[in-house]
Amino acid sequence: MRVFLVRILGIMLPVFVMILLIPLIKEDIAVIAIYIAISAGALILSKDKKELIFFSFGLILLTCTEMWFVATGVETFHRDLFFINIPIWLPLLWAYSFVMMRRAIIALDTFLAR
Repeated sequence: MRVFLVRILGIMLPVFVMILLIPLIKEDIAVIAIYIAISAGALILSKDKKELIFFSFGLILLTCTEMWFVATGVETFHRDLFFINIPIWLPLLWAYSFVMMRRAIIALDTFLAR
């Protein structure tokens, strides 16, 4: 159980860091540069081609969803750089979150299979 919890926390850590950076770093270019580094590093280290599919799916699907939320007035953002009225770094956060969820599901499946 302990190993599983450590593994899950390790899987979730990059997303927690990405979220914590949002209020700490006001420059959106710096935020997106860090998000690119985290995402690229995680995908390269993984060497699992399926994660690129999950990343791409999250990038496209959640960008469209965010665009809908902004267009309907459900969400508003107060940042400097926007891509289709959403912060330029938000699609990368969503995309990496999809990868994190996949990794967590695999870890949970492995743990429950024992």
